[in-house]
Amino acid sequence: MSHGVFDRNFSEFTVGDTIEVAQIVKEGNKERTQLFTGYVIGMHNHGISSTFTVRKFGANNIGVERIFPFYSPIIQDIKLIKQGRVRRAKLYYIRTRIGKSSRIKEKVLTRVQKEALAAKKARKAAAAQ
Repeated sequence: MSHGVFDRNFSEFTVGDTIEVAQIVKEGNKERTQLFTGYVIGMHNHGISSTFTVRKFGANNIGVERIFPFYSPIIQDIKLIKQGRVRRAKLYYIRTRIGKSSRIKEKVLTRVQKEALAAKKARKAAAAQ
């Protein structure tokens, strides 16, 4: 797997964003897609070994964390749900927070910023074709 880095066409995300990771799960001879939605609390950029950590609150407000390898063929898709506004590179302090203090503020974009982002996506899509 470390012979060459291949391109992943996922939504761009950073620490603090809420994302949905679609992962292929094999159960016996069947395959299905499992979704994991949560906050990105850390990213480690190490080339082909790059990983990101996602934290969500499961049943009974129990925190669940998963570390995903970015270049894993098991990851089918990553969707950006909403962008967060944070001032740290790692959000490990959220592990100790309970209730409202564990929430991340949402990044609010102006109309001009949204138009610029849409134009950037259009240029990127045109360059990919």
